[in-house]
Amino acid sequence: MAMNRRKFFLNGWKAGGALLGVAAAKTSWALLQPLKSLASSGKFKLKDAENYKPGTAEYITAARVWVVNPGDGKLLALSQTCPHLGCRVPFCESSGRFECPCHGSTYNIGGEYIKGPAPRGMDRFPIIQENGGAFVDTTKVVRGPNHGSHVYPSDSKGPSCKEA
Repeated sequence: MAMNRRKFFLNGWKAGGALLGVAAAKTSWALLQPLKSLASSGKFKLKDAENYKPGTAEYITAARVWVVNPGDGKLLALSQTCPHLGCRVPFCESSGRFECPCHGSTYNIGGEYIKGPAPRGMDRFPIIQENGGAFVDTTKVVRGPNHGSHVYPSDSKGPSCKEA
């Protein structure tokens, strides 16, 4: 039985619509996946520990990490990437917290989750001692702490940068 013109075009529209639906689903799925870490790979030398004052965070451009001294004498290297959707998270000097500008997730000085849609705290990188110096190793990502972890102070030092 031969296919008439009307049936031919109807089947063509169905096939085109199905392909468009598959392409839209694939694109939507890719957009919903968190971004991979943008940190450079390798080991990066840090300044001496006494150069990082308690309660401060310093961004290391070459490593793309935040080195923080939460005040307990131990330095932490935090990923610049928000675990929610991969936005770059700046440190707010006035509040003493990390505040994601994209969706409002907030983290304390230790990178622990305070509020927002993030699934956990900020990811970390190990700081290792080698040859008499400290290095941050960005080849090994340590998953951020789960909600409810509060080792470091969570009280705000002042107004949020989002309110300014």
